[in-house]
Amino acid sequence: MKVYELSYPDQLLNHHQEAYALAIGFFDGLHKGHQTVIKTAIDKAKEKNLQSAVMTFNPHPSHILGGGKNKVGYITPFEEKVSVLEKLGVDVLFVVQFDEQLASLSPEKFIEIFIKKLGIQHVVAGFDYSFGAKGAGTMEDMKQLADGLYETTIVGKVTDQEDKISSTRIRTLLDEGKVEEAATLLGRNFKTIGEVVHGEKNGRKLGFPTANVLPPKDSILPLNGVYAVRLIVGEKQYDGVCNVGIKPTFEQEHEQVMVEVHVLNFDGDLYGQHVKVEWLYFIRKEQKFNSFDALIEQINKDKETALKLLS
Repeated sequence: MKVYELSYPDQLLNHHQEAYALAIGFFDGLHKGHQTVIKTAIDKAKEKNLQSAVMTFNPHPSHILGGGKNKVGYITPFEEKVSVLEKLGVDVLFVVQFDEQLASLSPEKFIEIFIKKLGIQHVVAGFDYSFGAKGAGTMEDMKQLADGLYETTIVGKVTDQEDKISSTRIRTLLDEGKVEEAATLLGRNFKTIGEVVHGEKNGRKLGFPTANVLPPKDSILPLNGVYAVRLIVGEKQYDGVCNVGIKPTFEQEHEQVMVEVHVLNFDGDLYGQHVKVEWLYFIRKEQKFNSFDALIEQINKDKETALKLLS
């Protein structure tokens, strides 16, 4: 999959080599609803002998609009987004820099620059997709402003248990620790990407060495607690039990949420490795214990629970 980074007005592809069927949207989460839009574009590309393409935006519009006061964390980090799109079979990914200049474009100007000049011959988006200054443009506008240069397909609401599948709904489930339900809407397990860094080695002192995974600041994490997880290191996968939280039993609680994975049946050095934590099952909420002995007893129980769930 080819990846093109675009920005307005400086970095644009005015001399395109291909004709595309394009799925357009922010696509945070790349959940089943988003996948329906993208697969529709892929089908249109095959039908019309075009290249399949996805157009997304970076950063999330909430980081720019409203003074950035209500920044939304990412369900799917960019690296994971690229991986999922490749697996879906997308030919080209356009990543458009979202900034104040882009946000001020009229719907007509946006279409002129990012649809017509890119050689887009078919545009696919969800029924609620909006674009242009203050989100004034709709997919009906996209259709009306085509001037015969491209066609459009509007994908209707995709539901699960009669409710719309949405990034907001997935964020709510993750906030509640419901990683299994989130996976149902995502169409895959929720993952956190990060680097294994040196910690305080409290787990090692208790007899449960952990890999301390430092996620990007703009990514979201599930509810503080203990989970059965899979740690992915390159092409290898390891079962593990993970605590995400502020470690309240220790003398100094952490302001920053920590992701600590005790890797089962593993003995090795993971420091500096770029890893993925795949969240599989919620075991319990984070809690404070009266003694380290009580904590050790509970960790053993958590480990047994994780082994049963993962088997």
